[in-house]
Amino acid sequence: MAHDSSRLNSLGFAKPPAETRVIVAMSGGVDSSVVAAQLSDEGYEVIGITLQLYDHGAALAKKGACCAGRDIHDARRVAEEMGFAHYVLDYENSFRESVIDEFADSYLAGATPVPCIRCNERVKFRDLLETAKDLSADCMATGHYIQRFTGASGPELHQAADPARDQSYFLFSTTRPQLDYLRFPLGHLKSKAETRALARKYGLPVADKPDSQDICFVPNGNYASVIEKLRPGAAEPGDILDLSGRVLGQHKGVIHYTIGQRRGLGIGGGEPLYVVHLDTQRRAVIVGPKAELETRSFPIAEVNWLGDGSFDSREMHEIAVKVRSTRPPRPAVVRPNGPERAEVELLTPEEGIAPGQACVFYAKDSSRVLGGGWIKPGTRR
Repeated sequence: MAHDSSRLNSLGFAKPPAETRVIVAMSGGVDSSVVAAQLSDEGYEVIGITLQLYDHGAALAKKGACCAGRDIHDARRVAEEMGFAHYVLDYENSFRESVIDEFADSYLAGATPVPCIRCNERVKFRDLLETAKDLSADCMATGHYIQRFTGASGPELHQAADPARDQSYFLFSTTRPQLDYLRFPLGHLKSKAETRALARKYGLPVADKPDSQDICFVPNGNYASVIEKLRPGAAEPGDILDLSGRVLGQHKGVIHYTIGQRRGLGIGGGEPLYVVHLDTQRRAVIVGPKAELETRSFPIAEVNWLGDGSFDSREMHEIAVKVRSTRPPRPAVVRPNGPERAEVELLTPEEGIAPGQACVFYAKDSSRVLGGGWIKPGTRR
């Protein structure tokens, strides 16, 4: 049935806000709290849901994490303040199986994992989204800084208006059906100051709450101590080898090293050496000159394509790619070799590309996010 598009509400539905039910994923932080408050203020039927993702006994004592007991309390206070329903769901098992276990395994395989992407993909946008549908919600809204526009072929994902807050790198694996159902009301804001101003406008208790910095289950960014608990034995010492296999010294456990590291190797003298590979099978840290860190091409798998047409229907895509959340997109050619696999060639080589990182695709001439894939071990050159 055709509706006059001028009569769509702010979430894109042809009915009044009061008849539109929206689930808001509430982390307890200022961003998702503002989304819930704003939609509630606009008259939508808001239901806030906060996920309990891991044992809070261990987490309560630490600040700066995103999902601790303090955050559940904060989310609940916002819901009480604005007068909408709020539920806490226990997703600990799902989180451990879908996110934490893989984080430990890929870290030990010498990768640089990005667990926040897997959490969005497998917990928030899969399990929580199903729950939202079970609750007969019309859509689910989050506080992520990313934009969703309706294009000629359906909804498109675009970078946030504020490049400093853009979270597209962490959301590349959002699928088309998920994108249909999701809404991102903060993506158009020009700065975090605007978000905090909105929080004050609604009188929210979290208006000045600091942003979370760490991965929620990694206290103070100390990966090694978490891996040690999850995978005993990973901290055992071993050899530091050069590229020809010569022993240069000893290390204190592979988990204490990352690709590209130069300091703290304890093998002074000669030209500067960097960690170029972590061989967990042999418990070896392999070092080499800086040039060895440069990568021009690498394989990716589990490709999620959000561009037009099917991913492998063309021989290649000239796009821009990001291999770290903190780096700007760089020109690249992506050559599909299957529906979900491809070889990526960077026009300018980059340093420190490691398996387990995400490679996110962007349109060359617009803010559109075209999906991405996961960097796999394989021939890097």
